[in-house]
Amino acid sequence: MKFRLGSLASDIVISIYVAATLLLRLKYENETAVDPVTSIIIGLSFVVILWVLIKLRFLNPNWFGLFTPKKSKS
Repeated sequence: MKFRLGSLASDIVISIYVAATLLLRLKYENETAVDPVTSIIIGLSFVVILWVLIKLRFLNPNWFGLFTPKKSKS
């Protein structure tokens, strides 16, 4: 049995994850002397973690309904 989050819960988890990792990166990079290549590697590793969770279907983002197809008027 696979554990999956619903679309709204996934959206909330992704939003919190992105905000938290961004704040952690900014705080860490501000306190230490980090070169741009290391900053990019840290950022990509955080994105890869998120990507893997989506590909494993643990997270099922709906992007808060922003990309729903519009119905044509017929």
